Amino acid sequence: MKRDKDQQLIIEQLKKIPIVTVACEKINISTSTYYRWRDDPEFAKAADAAMRDGELYINDLSEAQIVNLIREKSFSAIAMWLRSHHPRYANRLEVKGRIEHANARRPITPEERVEYQKFFAAGLPNKHAASKEELNNRENETSNDPK
Repeated sequence: MKRDKDQQLIIEQLKKIPIVTVACEKINISTSTYYRWRDDPEFAKAADAAMRDGELYINDLSEAQIVNLIREKSFSAIAMWLRSHHPRYANRLEVKGRIEHANARRPITPEERVEYQKFFAAGLPNKHAASKEELNNRENETSNDPK
């Protein structure tokens, strides 16, 4: 059957050139035909495996070319190889910063003091009474702070 033969040919092409459009052009079928064939799970699985094989093949060819360029003393090939294969030459981003504790004490601003006073003056339940004491303690701590 022609379809089976064409499917096998496309699988072989994908192993050499893992680009659907190029592989389809090589055996003279449309890409829409290829994608319609992918509705068959068995064909789709074979096509995916062929694409992976093709990518590995292209990677091998590429590495061979890079090695040849390194032998010819091509600086860009040498640099690319080292960046990709040696941690000392890898591209890296260095981030420096300062971490402060989320509950770091700072002085209360006059505006915050007014807001706190309004809050406590509203006659809150007893569970908030400790907060008023805490406010005074915090104010005392920060006023003694050398900052």
